[in-house]
Formats: sequence, C-alpha cells, structure tokens
Amino acid sequence: MDDLIVMRDGLRIYGKIAYPEGEGPFPLVVFSHGFGASRVYDSGMGDEFTERSIAFAAFDFCGGGPGSQSDGSMLDMSVLTEAADLNAVLDYVRGLGKVDVERVFLMGSSQGGYVSSCVAAGRPCDIRGLVLNFPAFCIGDDALARLSDAGLGPESIPEQTTVGPMTVGRRYVEDAISVDVYARIADYPGDVLIVHGAQDQIVPLRYSQKAAAVYGDRAQLVVLDGMGHGFRSAPPECFRRAMDLALEFVEQRL
Repeated sequence: MDDLIVMRDGLRIYGKIAYPEGEGPFPLVVFSHGFGASRVYDSGMGDEFTERSIAFAAFDFCGGGPGSQSDGSMLDMSVLTEAADLNAVLDYVRGLGKVDVERVFLMGSSQGGYVSSCVAAGRPCDIRGLVLNFPAFCIGDDALARLSDAGLGPESIPEQTTVGPMTVGRRYVEDAISVDVYARIADYPGDVLIVHGAQDQIVPLRYSQKAAAVYGDRAQLVVLDGMGHGFRSAPPECFRRAMDLALEFVEQRL
C-alpha cells in the first residue's frame, strides 16, 4: 500500500492507495469517508477490491474529523472544501501510471457520498460509476433546521455550530445551505448504486429515494432492513450485502 500525498490550496491531503498484483493499469475505486470520520472508518473494504484486480484509494478530508491525518481544521471544513479535496485527489491519481483513467469509480459514505455525487456531476467523463452508502443529502435541510431551532435565519449564522458531537465553523453551514444538491447531482449521467438502511435515523431513507428518482433509470436503490446509519452498528450481514453489491456494481462496469 502506497502513501497518497496531495496538495490543495496549501493544505496536505493524506491517504493510501493499494494496487493489485501486476503492472496495471488498473481500474480504481476512490473512497470518501463521512462527517467527523477518517479514511480508516470503512476503508478495510479495499482488500476485497484489490483481490479482484481493482485498485483502491482512501484519504482523509482536510479537517474531516478528529482522526484525520490531513491538514486543516473542522472549523474550516464544508461540503465544498471536501469536494475540492476529492477533485485534487482525482487529478493526482489520474496521473499515476498504474491507474486506468477510463475506469475510475467513486465510493462514498454519508457526507462522503454527498461529496462524491457532487464531484461526479462536475466531471462526468472522469467517473465510470458511483457507489453511495447512506449518502447524507439531508445536510442542507439539517443546517436550516438547526438555525431555525436556535431562532436564527440564514443571514445570522454563528461562527461555530455543534453538529452531533462535533463543532464546525460558519463556512460549514453557509456552504450546506448554498447547494441545491439534487439539482447538482442530476448532471451525472453514469450509473449509481445507492445503499441505505431502513432504520436510518440520521439520514432518513426519503433522501436516497429522492436521489434515486433524480438519477432515474441509471440508479439502483437497495434498502437494507435492520440497518441504521452506517455499518459499524449494523448486523454483519448488512455490511456483507453492501460489499457484495458494490463489488458486483463495479465489476459489471469494467
């Protein structure tokens, strides 16, 4: 497994890229983690891709969470800064001789799914397909709801806001409410796999149902019973099912 070090606006993005045995070039899956997490959260799935001759890259967003090995603070992080990080990583890996630039896939969990879908829409010719695990398309609505609960409007965003156990800065809220996410993701013409837990209380299922409707025939939405938000608290069979779906989705599009 090789280090992945990318610069974006003076910030260092750190990650890892694993290649299958052989010379390549190999198809590649680029994984984006969720809010407050890091690349190690779900990146153990990488071994299953490399065993199928697919390279796998995972990185920490700048300010993406307490465990991030990339530069930056959560007070400066937003969905748009994370989109810039992912774009920088994509630009870098496309220049690696062992990567087949015609077969690059994005895979993201929660906020990483939101970011991956937005980035894919902005560079559709570079992305062969999308795998979205419980994508957090609720981020803008949640930001507005927090402001409303505090008796504030979009013109009165505080310098810091608590989101779950984490503290984020003004930019996180500003950028969240500035993006019409469904309008943005609609520009992606490729195939999309969306996996969502039926008992997700963080990102209600209706957000993925709306995304599937926006993508139309090119999207497959799979709802996993017994799963909430994320794989760690779900029965092992939920992760196994999601992993099998992702592997099948990518392999069928190579």
